[in-house]
Amino acid sequence: MGHVAGELGLSLLWLWLLLCSWGCLGSAELRAPPEKIAIIGAGIGGTSSAYYLRQKFGKDVKIDLFERKEVGGRLATLTVEGQEYEAGGSVIHPLNLHMKRFVKDLGLSTVQASGGLLGVYDGQTLVFEESSWFIMNMIKLVWRYGFQSLRMHMWVEDVLDKFMRIYRYQSHDYAFSSVEKLLHAVGGDDFLGLLNRTLHETLQKAGFSEKFLNEMIAPVMRVNYGQSTDINAFVGAVSLTAADSGLWAVEGGNKLVCSRLLQASKSNLISGSVMYIEKTRTKQTGNPTKMYEVVYQSGSETHSDFYDIVLVATPLNQKMSNITFLNFDPPIEEFHQYYQHIVTTLVKGELNSTVFSSRAKDQFGLSTVLTTDSSDLFINNVGIVSSVREKDSPQPSTDGTYVWKTFSPEVLTKQQIFKLFLSYDYAVKKSWLAYPHYKPPEKCPSIILHDRLYYLNGIEFAASAMEMSAIAAHNAALLAYHRWNGNADMIDQDGLYEKLKTEL
Repeated sequence: MGHVAGELGLSLLWLWLLLCSWGCLGSAELRAPPEKIAIIGAGIGGTSSAYYLRQKFGKDVKIDLFERKEVGGRLATLTVEGQEYEAGGSVIHPLNLHMKRFVKDLGLSTVQASGGLLGVYDGQTLVFEESSWFIMNMIKLVWRYGFQSLRMHMWVEDVLDKFMRIYRYQSHDYAFSSVEKLLHAVGGDDFLGLLNRTLHETLQKAGFSEKFLNEMIAPVMRVNYGQSTDINAFVGAVSLTAADSGLWAVEGGNKLVCSRLLQASKSNLISGSVMYIEKTRTKQTGNPTKMYEVVYQSGSETHSDFYDIVLVATPLNQKMSNITFLNFDPPIEEFHQYYQHIVTTLVKGELNSTVFSSRAKDQFGLSTVLTTDSSDLFINNVGIVSSVREKDSPQPSTDGTYVWKTFSPEVLTKQQIFKLFLSYDYAVKKSWLAYPHYKPPEKCPSIILHDRLYYLNGIEFAASAMEMSAIAAHNAALLAYHRWNGNADMIDQDGLYEKLKTEL
């Protein structure tokens, strides 16, 4: 009996050793991480991509991040008399979990978005003016629009509740190969419907009145996206979240998130403009491997380098990046998506309140005025802003002057500034292609441009926002990781919401 037990023990030992050897063989066959990754664009999309790629691929991969201008991209500030003010993406929603996590992990501080009273101007009169009394605002809204404001809040909450599912999917490392598949995974056919219908059509069908759409909804679209209710309904819902309470910003400027992510990812910043991405073949450790050559200009010199994976995190619009793709068969799709031109102007001066109201200027009291489509005014909005380093709202002015921010379709002339302000000390402007021109039905550009060539900015055609770029970056990093390692079961999985619910 002892002999049999001994032989059985020996057999089990051999079996265990055999299994161990298989395990060792299996781990030896696991793909080594890529040697080099290139990211083009150092805005919030590019820098958060670097951060997530570092987490997934580990410390040994070399990550080069190309930027021809400043780190931060469209998160930029303008300086007025030595103080910096947000010129681009200004506020962050309390449920933007990626941005919240970045701020916490990177040791940054936050400031609450400036308060103050808001009015809506239709070209003739202020159709709505906020009061400092909450109950008075409720009475005003119900008197003019019934309970449509409450219903609107519920509609936005419903969209937001579904969209929050993306954080659960990403925390479990699931990725999506297209923007449409990502949106379908969080909201089903309803979300794709939002992408393919205008906000006006969607809300009209939901029973909202023309008066409410013109006076309450269109002004919010004009200030956030320089467009009206003919944008797609999904970006419309994203825009309306900016009317929520609890909005915040990063002390020192939202662009600090980008520079800190770059630092935390231990990426190598290359100041240069990428001209070409070419598909090529080269030898790597004796085996022919498909590689990408990135050709870029730095100063007056042209350089190039080879990469295993490339992420494009800048709009592939000729006016914005002008990158040429060489030697791809079939060729990389051409990008004709149009970006909306907008001008940010900061003016330190005293507002001419008679443009909006016949009341005496000391009784005006509004710190922000939005405009309707019918206003025919040359601006989309005007509002008092705090510097990025002010912890509180702007202090009461002793001489009636504040720093005001306007968005306008065109550069303001001196005559227009003098119409808007009784006097001004200083004006500074920034023109840019700020966000897509939305024209549903939307077709979002591909995320996978080639085997290991990925494009982040297609998500902007669903909605352009800091958080959307961070979501796209996390998704692209997961997609690149799973495709590199052959983890097909982590990409485009159906029924994720139900599947993950059962794991609770």
